[in-house]
Amino acid sequence: MSKITVVGSISMDLVTSTNRVPEAGETVFGRSFAMVPGGKGANQAVAIARLAPKSVRMIGAVGKDSFGSEILENFKKNAVLVDKLGTVSQTTGIAQITLYDDDNRIIIIPGANQSVSADSFTDEWQLIADSDMVVLQNEIPHETNLAVAKFAQSHGVKVLYNPAPARVTDLEMLDFVDFITPNEHECEELFKTDQLDDLLAKYPNKLLVTLGVKGVTFHNGSEVVLVPAIPAKVADTTGAGDTFNGAFAYAFTAGLDIKAASQFAVIASHLSVQKFGAQGGMPTLAEIKEHEKYEKTWNLK
Repeated sequence: MSKITVVGSISMDLVTSTNRVPEAGETVFGRSFAMVPGGKGANQAVAIARLAPKSVRMIGAVGKDSFGSEILENFKKNAVLVDKLGTVSQTTGIAQITLYDDDNRIIIIPGANQSVSADSFTDEWQLIADSDMVVLQNEIPHETNLAVAKFAQSHGVKVLYNPAPARVTDLEMLDFVDFITPNEHECEELFKTDQLDDLLAKYPNKLLVTLGVKGVTFHNGSEVVLVPAIPAKVADTTGAGDTFNGAFAYAFTAGLDIKAASQFAVIASHLSVQKFGAQGGMPTLAEIKEHEKYEKTWNLK
């Protein structure tokens, strides 16, 4: 079984569903409200654990509050290893999510995620060195991501970096990661170009751009490849990108090549959006194997 370490954010998602988004100064009635565990790092760890229980360790921080306790219990329920998860004095991070018109709008309050610092790592470094892949995102400090990526590269550990939400320092990571996985909006913000095919050719087998309902695209060294999305009856898109990244990390470390790992991850994302909550729809390996697009030759266990 592969060993994957996720260094990243953990939050409680406060999710409102509405038929209308209010204008400035306006109040509208919503449809529903729920609190569900989230955070890009936590979501990606859970996505991996659904496919391979106890194969992924989460490094991050929660607050000494009720949200933190609920999140820790959720990790244990989902077979994510949390022995290196910190509890700090700041509040647990939260994300205010509005679901509207088959899409989402998100405001993040980092809270404890801001305290995730490589300067405080001790045993964590050995766990990273022993991993097959490290997964990073942008809801913790850039300095932490950069230190982890450099260390992982120096120890021959693959790094998947999901630059979300995008920030100006992201390009500093490029030389130290094996895969960078922005969505199309983050890609334009990072690289300041809408010439996607040219950009993909510049970073072959490294830059994978998720395109929402169109799928995911990358350059294989010879040509641009598009792995198309699978149409779905959408309930909640919040965790689709995190599901893709977690599933890709699992499939690649299990031996699939980039195209096959992307196809596997697209199936996982397709299934994830059909249920409520960032983590609620994340599929198990058995569920993916039942899908008509699953290739038996992948031989995943």
